[in-house]
Order: sequence, then C-alpha cells, then structure tokens
Amino acid sequence: MSYKIGLIVDKPNIEKHNEEVDSADEQKQTTADKIKEVLSKKYKLIKIVADEKIIEELNRNNIDIVFNLSTGTRGESRQSQIPAILEMLGIPYVGSGILAHGMALNKAVAKQIFRFHQVLTPCFQVFHTGKEEIDLNLKFPVIVKPACEGSGFGIHKDSVVYSKEALFKKVRELLKQYQPPVLVEEFIEGREFTVGIIGNGKDKTILPILEIDFKDIPEEYGKFYTFEVKTCFGDQTRFYCPAPLSAEIEKAIKENASKAFDALGCRDMARVDVRLKDDKPYVIEINSLPGLKPVYSDLPKMAEAVGMSYEELIMQILKEAIKRIESNRELYS
Repeated sequence: MSYKIGLIVDKPNIEKHNEEVDSADEQKQTTADKIKEVLSKKYKLIKIVADEKIIEELNRNNIDIVFNLSTGTRGESRQSQIPAILEMLGIPYVGSGILAHGMALNKAVAKQIFRFHQVLTPCFQVFHTGKEEIDLNLKFPVIVKPACEGSGFGIHKDSVVYSKEALFKKVRELLKQYQPPVLVEEFIEGREFTVGIIGNGKDKTILPILEIDFKDIPEEYGKFYTFEVKTCFGDQTRFYCPAPLSAEIEKAIKENASKAFDALGCRDMARVDVRLKDDKPYVIEINSLPGLKPVYSDLPKMAEAVGMSYEELIMQILKEAIKRIESNRELYS
C-alpha cells in the first residue's frame, strides 16, 4: 500500500534563545531534513509544522500516517500534544501514544510506574515546593534534575550534590527555571549505558547496548551526561557498541530495559538509559521520542553496530509502526 506520510516537526523557538534551546532546534532541523530525504524516496511526504494551524493542514493534505518528530509546545505533557490531536482526527502515527509519552517525559511518574512493575530504578523523591522533608531512604550523593525535560536540559556538574543544604539549593534553583516538579534520585556511580528498542510486544528488537564513557571529559563538566557533555564534548566522549559486557550482565540490562518499555506502554521505538552498579542495571529514564539525528544520536549509533544504515533504521521504524497499525485494524474490524 502506498501511504501519504505527514512528517510533523516543531517550529523553531523564536521566543527564547539560549544555548540549550538553540542546540535543540539545530538537532531537530537536521533530523527532520534527513528523515524527509529518506522517506521521500519511497513515499509521498508532506512536512507539517506543529503550530496552531496543524489540524487544518492535516485535514487539507489527507494524511494517511504521521511520522511524528514533535516534542510539543509547552507543559508537562507536551510530547503527548500531537498524538492527542492525531487520535482526535483518527490519523495513525509512528511512535508511542498519549499516555506513554506523558509518563516517559515526566520522569517522576515513570519511576513510580517502574517501581510498581519491579523495574530496577534508583531510589528517588519528588519535590514540588523545595520545603519537603527529605526521604530517609535517599542516600547521598544524589542528582537533582527537572522532572519533565529532555536533552540534558537543567543537568550540569553541580546537579550531583553531597549534602542536604546543596540539595535544597539546587531544588529551589530548578523550581525557578523549569516547570515543577524536580526529581531527586540516588546518583548511581558506575558505568553508563543506553539501550535502543525498535518494534512492539514479543517481536521488538533490542539493539546492541551502547556504553558511554566519560573518562576523557574535563573534570569541570562532570563525568556523566550533563548538558555541556551532550552538546560540546561529543569528540571526547567515548562510545562502545556493542558494550563490552558478560553475557549475564548484557541479558540483565536488556531484560530490565524491555520491562521498562512495556511498563510505560511504549510503541515502535524508544531508548532506555541505564547505569550499572554492583552488576545491577538501574533504569534511569526512558526516552519515548528518542533522538534520530544521523551520526550524533545514540539510536543511529546502535543501529550502525548491526550493519543497519540510517535509511534502513528509519524505514524499519516506519515498518514496525505500519505492522502494528494494520494488526490493530484487523483485530478490531
């Protein structure tokens, strides 16, 4: 079947200019251009900006399926905005649904779901006012970060704190800069990995595990994925894929990542961040709308490790979504 595909992208943030916002805009633009190039080889493709006219544009162009790249406009559940509009219009789309995106973006909610489903995750506490009593189960050092941000926003070297005073100082700082709540969790001092997942249910594919090594990063920027490390120190960050792991630990990491994917009800693609301590894989967070920038983003790196080109990766994600959509149509028709 020949589909007319709508590629939905965010409009550049013209209201706000800073290092974080400008970097995110550049990544989004590069990703959108490349995916448009890939999909246009096989499908009729319409690029649609996620703005106030999106419903009119979707209806006018008679879109069959959407490849959504939009992270939304604003608010704690912004990644769910485009999926909600698409479901209202009855247009199928690639990627996770409204609820999964909302839970994944809100790391505090995601971790509560992980805990219920026995997905191993660090001990944590959620702060709304900065006046809460510290949970006695929380052990220092801890990392303090916005609960509803991605791309390293709000995460810097001083996000890891070692005292009650430093914790509350950082919490109050983030409450002023970002929408509440703030997430505080035990900082897992160990090796860092990320796990790419494509597909759905028992048929999903778990790509080779990628290890991120920060040993060559200057000490003043932090030996973990701070915003500065993500955006400025790609050349000094070491990536190993497949990660050098024993078969037993590799299995444990993949199983915990897969459980996290299923617990939130993710679909078609996601990336799960994991830290290893005492041979135990702790899920830090799950990105239900993972970056797809060629060369730069982790999912393309993992795909390359199994000989999958960037074009093949994008086509495989679309193929998995179409298979899911067609299966659901048969099931409920």
